[in-house]
Amino acid sequence: MATNADAANPEACPVVDSLDQIGSQWRLVVLYDLQGDEKRFNELKRSTGASSRTLSRVLDDLQELDLVDRRLEEDAPVATFYSLTAKGESLCPVFDAIESWADEWLGEDPDEAEAMAAVEAVANE
Repeated sequence: MATNADAANPEACPVVDSLDQIGSQWRLVVLYDLQGDEKRFNELKRSTGASSRTLSRVLDDLQELDLVDRRLEEDAPVATFYSLTAKGESLCPVFDAIESWADEWLGEDPDEAEAMAAVEAVANE
């Protein structure tokens, strides 16, 4: 898949190329949400907070990139299920690494957390 980064720089960094494919906010949210199990469209809509139009577009994009699989169950009522492909599942360790990094580097400042707890305690009295 040719990307804008490829057009500007034919020797684009693999990290930049990867983020070009999966790096949009909604793609990451959907991929993260599908870890571990398949979900119906409305489940994804509720859990991600995406609008129907946005979610539909993102799921189509992710299917095209072979990151998400779509399964249609035609029994009444008709249901559409989405799950990660093997390629999508291979991103799970990346999400784990980002989560660990965020826990270490983006966690609350201990002094700030202590101050907020004190404020909440006073407010609850």
